[in-house]
This record gives sequence, C-alpha cells and structure tokens, in this order.
Amino acid sequence: MAVDLFAGIPVSDYPAALAWYERLLGSPPTFVVSDTEAVWEIAEHRSVYIEHLPEHAGHAMHTLFVDDFDDRVAGIAGRGLEPTKRETYSNGVRKATFRDPDGNEIGFGGGPL
Repeated sequence: MAVDLFAGIPVSDYPAALAWYERLLGSPPTFVVSDTEAVWEIAEHRSVYIEHLPEHAGHAMHTLFVDDFDDRVAGIAGRGLEPTKRETYSNGVRKATFRDPDGNEIGFGGGPL
C-alpha cells in the first residue's frame, strides 16, 4: 500500500512563516499552491505545508526523523535558527525542537531507533 503524507502547519502571518520555513528547511517551497499555501517535499511522497489559517496557528506538533541529525541541526543553525529545546532520551534518540513565530513545534530526531 502506497502512503503519501501531507503534514499541515497553520500560520498567522504567511509571508513571515514562508521566510522562516525556508530557513528551517533550507530551500524555497517545492511548490506554491496559492498566495496562502506552500509545500515542501521533504522525502518522496512526504510533504510539509504551511497555510494561512490564523485561527488555528500555533498548535502544530511534528517531528521528522533524519539520518543526518547533527549535520541537519548544524545547517539550520547556519541559517540563523536555534532549537528552543534539545533532548536525549534513555534509548539514545536525540531531538532538537524548533518553534516558528506562531509557536508551532517542528522537531528533528535522530539516533538509535
């Protein structure tokens, strides 16, 4: 069974969020749906999108597990964003959590699974 994933992130200020997510994800959107929605394909058939929905902004919580955790977090820092929280769990998994201007939580995890 093929599965596609579109993980949505509601934002209150679309232009500010667009710039922030370009820095977080390291590129412009893969495609722009409209003046209020943009999509980044983070892996084949797996996408993250932002949409101007002020009444819902600030409530998203997503974690992306990556095999290049240290390089990924360092690359994001090089683009001017620092995690608001870093954790290491008892099983060795690490997580760096970033919060966008609305407070939406985007985490990157890596390590043993």
